[in-house]
Amino acid sequence: MNFYVKFMSSRRKLSMKECNEEINLQKCNCTWDPCSRKGICCECLRYHWNMRELPACLFPDEVERTFDRSLRRFIEIYKNKV
Repeated sequence: MNFYVKFMSSRRKLSMKECNEEINLQKCNCTWDPCSRKGICCECLRYHWNMRELPACLFPDEVERTFDRSLRRFIEIYKNKV
């Protein structure tokens, strides 16, 4: 069984109280208002990773507002900061 299948299987077992959506929303810098995944980090990460992107929370606010959440942009930002 690959990692993704294991992750999805374990995700189904989680209850809503294990994901603190209220706290997550306080730290979420996503400016895409109609997003149904805000505050549900595992769903957000899965959605963006399937599109070869990363979630807004991994980008500085000024970059997040451009909606360029590509891996290329992430590397460009952080390549000299590691």
